[in-house]
Amino acid sequence: MAWDLRALEFFVAAADAGSFTEAAARLYVSQAAVSRTIATLEHDVGDRLLRRVPRGCELTSVGQQVLPQARRVLAEAERFTDFLTTRHGVLRLGYAWAALGVHTAPLQRQWSTERTGSTLQLVRHNSPTGGLVEGVCDVAVIRRAPEDPRLDSVVVGLERRLVAFASDDERWARRRVITMAEIAERTVIVDPRSGTTSSDLWPQAHAPHDYLESTDVDHWLDAIAAGRGVGTTAEATEHHHSRHGVTFRPVKDGPRVPVRLAWWRDSVPSGLGDLVDAVTRLYSGG
Repeated sequence: MAWDLRALEFFVAAADAGSFTEAAARLYVSQAAVSRTIATLEHDVGDRLLRRVPRGCELTSVGQQVLPQARRVLAEAERFTDFLTTRHGVLRLGYAWAALGVHTAPLQRQWSTERTGSTLQLVRHNSPTGGLVEGVCDVAVIRRAPEDPRLDSVVVGLERRLVAFASDDERWARRRVITMAEIAERTVIVDPRSGTTSSDLWPQAHAPHDYLESTDVDHWLDAIAAGRGVGTTAEATEHHHSRHGVTFRPVKDGPRVPVRLAWWRDSVPSGLGDLVDAVTRLYSGG
């Protein structure tokens, strides 16, 4: 089919106005152009969409079916146009599990104050790259080096490693700190795609024997609250995802979690340098 957005726009305008003449006036074109364009659309569809009546036009049964679909296509096209128009004024910062913890709100406030005319938009997306590869963000917060060679990244800070366990856990409920060796004695719940925990955190002979995989942070928290296991994570997770029934405690000898900003190597987004500087200062306490 050869239909285009212009044809859908003309059809919707005529259907809303109930008149080819009124639609032409709204669109600032001739009535002949409206009639000709809609006739071409009807030819592509294979059915009449509008019938002429004494006072204008009205939808046929096929037109009634096509109209809501045409509206959806035009709405998506408008959103795409808005995206193209504003993409240089919006920096989309994606993340999978947690953004920047306690630094998230200060960053947003600083950005709106110091970068007038630019908006920092946070986007949560459950993928290893926080939506970067999927195209839903321009820069992503990740907590392990990207495996995709098309991506580049830089470490902007370090976070404490915490352990999460069920609040009514008989062994740990009254503990203030936990060790890596103690965690290895338990079933450890991990997200193998986006999480920060793997067997590499322990010496080979002392790694946990039992692992349980989760699909995202909500599934991870639900499993921990149900007492199915424990998990380690960056401190930002506690800030963004406090959950009734789940307690977070520091891991005494746990390695710190590097916080990275990642982007497409061949498409450096506008404002990346300022973002890296701002986040680095926040993590360093500057």
